[in-house]
Amino acid sequence: MNSSTANGVREAGTQTSSTNPDHPNPRATPASLLILISLWLAIYAAGMFTPPLLDDVDTIHAEAAREMLLRHDWVTLYTNGLRYLEKAPLMYWSLAGSYELFGISDWSTRLPLMLGILALVLATYRLGSYAFGERGGFYSGLALVTSIGPYIFTRFLIPDVLVGLWLAISYYFFLRSLEEDQPSRLTCWGFATACALNVLTKGLIGLVFPIATIGLYLLLTRNLRHLAKLRIFSSIVVFFVLAAPWHILAAIRNPAQGQARGFLWFYFINEHIMRFLNKRVPPGYDTVPLVLFWALLVLWLVPWTVFLPQALRDVPLRWKQLGMPMDRRRRANLLFFLWALVILLFFSFSTRQEYYTIPALPGIALLAGGWLARESAADPSEAEPRAGRRSSLVLMGVGVLSGVVGLALLALTHRPPAGVDLAELLKKNPQDYDFSLGHVLDFTPQALGMFRGPLLGASLSLLFGTALNWWMRRRGRPALGNAALSLMMVCLLTCVHTSFAQFSPILSSHDLAVAIQKEYRPGDVIVVDGQYHQASTLNFYTHLPLRVLHEPSGNLWYGAKFADAPHVFETPESFSVLWSGAARVFLWTDQEDPKELLGLQHFLLARSGGKSIFTNHKP
Repeated sequence: MNSSTANGVREAGTQTSSTNPDHPNPRATPASLLILISLWLAIYAAGMFTPPLLDDVDTIHAEAAREMLLRHDWVTLYTNGLRYLEKAPLMYWSLAGSYELFGISDWSTRLPLMLGILALVLATYRLGSYAFGERGGFYSGLALVTSIGPYIFTRFLIPDVLVGLWLAISYYFFLRSLEEDQPSRLTCWGFATACALNVLTKGLIGLVFPIATIGLYLLLTRNLRHLAKLRIFSSIVVFFVLAAPWHILAAIRNPAQGQARGFLWFYFINEHIMRFLNKRVPPGYDTVPLVLFWALLVLWLVPWTVFLPQALRDVPLRWKQLGMPMDRRRRANLLFFLWALVILLFFSFSTRQEYYTIPALPGIALLAGGWLARESAADPSEAEPRAGRRSSLVLMGVGVLSGVVGLALLALTHRPPAGVDLAELLKKNPQDYDFSLGHVLDFTPQALGMFRGPLLGASLSLLFGTALNWWMRRRGRPALGNAALSLMMVCLLTCVHTSFAQFSPILSSHDLAVAIQKEYRPGDVIVVDGQYHQASTLNFYTHLPLRVLHEPSGNLWYGAKFADAPHVFETPESFSVLWSGAARVFLWTDQEDPKELLGLQHFLLARSGGKSIFTNHKP
């Protein structure tokens, strides 16, 4: 980019973002849309086909959608033949629809979530354009689509990025309402619709988050009278028309029976209130330490996190500022800050997983994107470019240090002999597996030798990407610096995906399911030595129900209490009888010598990822 072109970009940015700060130009441009969609294709769509789906939530949720389609029951979720009442239905409806259109496969399972992240990026672009002008919207979408957090937590099927999507749409309508003398029906009902879809995606937090954020915003700005303009009665009607029918039908079709207290108790009391209080039955969710939980919000937006300190200075937080009239940019900055703050505060008093902050990331990306737009439109001698150069220097220091450490590890590791199972090189830490990223702690220097290629790629990406970003900003070309960071993240996330695919046998029983399919005959039985979620891949890929050893537990605990529940759970005594009978039994286990097979004849069918399939008949 020559100097005249750079000056032209700065002038254009000044016109759209600074000439009229209260009404920046939100018009989308084809070039921005093309770049954002291309990055989504390179980062997200390219990874839809590999690796196989994982055990636990990945295939539990996929199986629930598969059974929804087979049963033609769009109200009550089932997994492994038992009621699965703990989740809201919208994500499962999208999965079942994908299966109906494209068949059941790995890529059709991932497609709805990948389209969801694209919708979130475009919604963030639209919201940022409305608040900061087109350039601010572009940088907000760019920060989100290339940051590490959304990528990591769309590697398996959880709906948290969809929560962020509905929040972005909700806050867009709210910002619009602040500028309308009498907010239109479209604005008010659009907000109500987004809240209803959020409740159908993730439960009551889909309503708690927007109401708490907007209530706090109006309280701080001393504008509670704005509530009277929001067509509250008709908006509530719209909300209930959309959100209530599924809840009512689920309660009618799943009343209390036998030992089960029904849908309403389990869904609202156990899965909302008791989970918030860390008293959910059964337990199974660990809690990330509070300081780490807050820090992770910053980590998930890497590398754009480095520009947040100066972006936060644009948030009007002084009491005098809050009581004064604000332009659109300042209103938006305050709302985006409260968006993230409310989510952090909410989970500070509850159970916490690493990914619970993901719905807050669009708000943080918008803060960063708005500031990046100001930097790109400013003269190199102004405060914003100087702050950008300082931040890029810090980022380069972190990138160079990380790259050097990565290269040092590369020099110290050696590729294991061919045919070695990765599981043999890991050190198991089952006490940490209730965390989403608990398996990362299993790595040893020997195991790292199997990831030399991705480690080299990631190290070089960090070295050159952060250095090139600093160099471009030092030369007064922040747009090219941002391009360097974006390309760095494409390379880095490609390395993450490659590593994830290599590590997947540890997290998935897909290969064992294939081994069972080759031997399966009608009447054979599959038994899991553990909890259902540990081997749920077998259920999804074989399309066969699983038996589970020991007492009812985990995801199947509550569904087993209903009177019409099929026989799923085996005791050690009933398993021994089953194993000694005429039917062929496949036993999944993660134990070298499972105690259930002591004294019983057994044969090893397959082993992969530290897990084995034994059978009572010789293969």
